[in-house]
Amino acid sequence: MTRKQRRLTLISLAGVVLASAVGLVLFALSDGITFFTSPSDVLAKPPAPEQRVRLGGLVEQGSVVKEADGVVRFAVTDGKASVPARFVGILPDLFREGQGVVAEGKVDANGLFEADTVLAKHDETYMPKEVVEALKKSGEWRPEEGNGPAPQAVQR
Repeated sequence: MTRKQRRLTLISLAGVVLASAVGLVLFALSDGITFFTSPSDVLAKPPAPEQRVRLGGLVEQGSVVKEADGVVRFAVTDGKASVPARFVGILPDLFREGQGVVAEGKVDANGLFEADTVLAKHDETYMPKEVVEALKKSGEWRPEEGNGPAPQAVQR
């Protein structure tokens, strides 16, 4: 084997090893990937019960119900569709009806979104790009009112 052939063989072997390593890393990380979805997408094509999803939209007006055992029930809407959700835990201080929300969890067989993480927008200008696109598509996007429907008065 000439010197040039050895070098090409070594480079080819290193490329195969590198490609295999990248493939294994991507396969290992695929379980941790959470895809964003809107309520319309969830109703049109429900995810598998074991698939984690990130559901984004607005907390539907009049949907928040806080139960005595720490369970909070609410609905996430994109203006066209609404998905009922359930969360056990402490909600962010900015969580309220009419505001943007991103929840992570799984959809059960009955179509109830079991959230294990709930994120509320942190200021008046932030909203995930995917949520903005879903709201624009549904016709609910109102930039003149600060990235969505006007906030409602919260009664305490």
